[in-house]
Amino acid sequence: MTKKPLLVFNDKGIYCEKADVYLDPWKPVDKAIISHGHADHSRWGHKQYITHHTNVPIIKHRLGDIAVSGVGYGETFTINNVTFSLHPAGHIIGSSQIRVAHKGEVWVFSGDYKLEDDGVAVPYEPVTCHTFITECTFGLPAFKWVDQKQVFDDINSWWAANQAEGQTSILFGYSLGKAQRLLKHLDSSIGEIFTHGAIENMTQVIRPMLDFPETKLITRETTKEMIKGNMVLAPPSAHGSSWIRKMVPYVTGSASGWMTFRGARRRRAIDKGFVLSDHCDWESLLTAIKATGATKIIATHGYTDIFSKYLREQGYDARTEQTQYEGELSESDTKQETAKA
Repeated sequence: MTKKPLLVFNDKGIYCEKADVYLDPWKPVDKAIISHGHADHSRWGHKQYITHHTNVPIIKHRLGDIAVSGVGYGETFTINNVTFSLHPAGHIIGSSQIRVAHKGEVWVFSGDYKLEDDGVAVPYEPVTCHTFITECTFGLPAFKWVDQKQVFDDINSWWAANQAEGQTSILFGYSLGKAQRLLKHLDSSIGEIFTHGAIENMTQVIRPMLDFPETKLITRETTKEMIKGNMVLAPPSAHGSSWIRKMVPYVTGSASGWMTFRGARRRRAIDKGFVLSDHCDWESLLTAIKATGATKIIATHGYTDIFSKYLREQGYDARTEQTQYEGELSESDTKQETAKA
């Protein structure tokens, strides 16, 4: 008789039958363990949520009045004789890998992750396992990140140059994760930092946990003269909207892994692209997988077919699974957050 796998993929999400619990389900379930706060991984409608304690206020802000409990990194909890624990994923603040163990068999679901320490999220830690479920949002050799210090030096130099020409800098980044990473490393000695409501609201949720430069929320009373020459942090959804008209003359920039490709910048009508991602590049994915010691790899979203084929060529037992996770494509702001802003 064939042994049932510890985790299976069904129409609701990643399911552990022995514990009757789901990992990052995309349809409503009774009990869900949530890796992080982005909309494709933490959805409304579950009866009970379990997540890292720093992610609790984040998903409450996004999802409203939910039944949620928080646990610390490395803290184990058992459900029907299956042992679970959360471990740093380095993706955004509060992000976790989910370790699942039963009778000596260990699986790890990475959620989304990156290896570089961004100064905001708790840095990624490899977790030894037999089966590793990995994203591969940027699972192509073309994606190769440069050191983030260089990227932030470029961003701050761009801001200073724009200011010297009397132009406002508008930098687009997702309201959860990317915006706080940008804010953490912006040089506030250059000028003031203004924010779109979606970013300001989320940053206020996170401020009690981290030290950030001062920001000023853009309101109806904010004038063009007040903003001129300063930095504006805005979600990608604000690009091309009536909201930014008061900021003319301005220059736009976008911080994303997709800025690797010039065509992506042109399609988004962005003046300047900065290659900065909260996901792994090609080499980091391979490094992370090797560090787990896993022989079985399941690729869930991104360049899954190409990436898993490469892994098989390297001797791994690698396959793909269909999910509703979308990586950096889905980290834009929800309609609910836009309405709040």
